[in-house]
Amino acid sequence: MFRNQVKRNSFAVLILTAIWAMAGIPTIAGEQLKPETTAAFDHYVELSEKRMSEELKSGPFLRIDGLPQPQRDMDYQQLKRGEVITDRLQTLDRGAPVPVPHGLIHHWTGTIFVPSATLAQTLAFLEDYDNQYKFYAPEVQRSKLVERNGDQFKVFLRLQKKKIITVILNTNYDVKYTLFGPDRATSDSYSTRIAEVENPGRPDESEKPVGDDSGFLWRLNSYWRFLRRDGGTYVQLEAISLTRDIPTGLNWLVSPFVTSIPKESLVFTLTRTRDALAGK
Repeated sequence: MFRNQVKRNSFAVLILTAIWAMAGIPTIAGEQLKPETTAAFDHYVELSEKRMSEELKSGPFLRIDGLPQPQRDMDYQQLKRGEVITDRLQTLDRGAPVPVPHGLIHHWTGTIFVPSATLAQTLAFLEDYDNQYKFYAPEVQRSKLVERNGDQFKVFLRLQKKKIITVILNTNYDVKYTLFGPDRATSDSYSTRIAEVENPGRPDESEKPVGDDSGFLWRLNSYWRFLRRDGGTYVQLEAISLTRDIPTGLNWLVSPFVTSIPKESLVFTLTRTRDALAGK
């Protein structure tokens, strides 16, 4: 019995150590963003954006419209019930996965339907960056419009990511909105700076060096599509993010923990967008 208890305790320690390693506990060594990791992410984004460009030219504008029947009808019914439709995506390079040395790419898409919301109302809400923290708390702690030039925006967001422990990130983005007619539009957002915050809210608050931190989030691109139809507006969000990789030998244990965060953030963002536009 004593030996079994020791084994159980050892396994519990292994689990906690693995989770702490990926969660960015201060006692765990950080990870440095390497040039080859950035290059792989940029290549993945390039391939993904090529597919997106083709969709905007020849369709489908919304991913749901490219699904086979009866899946398409089932998904539309879920959207009309107020649910969020999500899918995990993977962009391939000539039929093979894109290798990402020392990093992980997380690629998710989700869709909501907001009854009665117009396209103009939806865009106006999302472009009001100074007030986004009111609707996207607690994930967005602060939000600020830094600069606007027509349909191009520079934005600051202070993000809070919580999973076992809490991580605070100061992030900057370049955002561009494009109208494709009276009933549809897109928005492309690219992170330009992500800094992990140490000792947030304390007098000794500071930022870790960009790209030399716990590796919780190194890059985040967000691609929005908006379609006015069926008495409301469909909102589709596709997010591609980059984090550090998983320690060797612990992939089976840590991977579910790490990969859950991007999906949860996507669902949270879409849900809060729908609720805000619906006046909840």
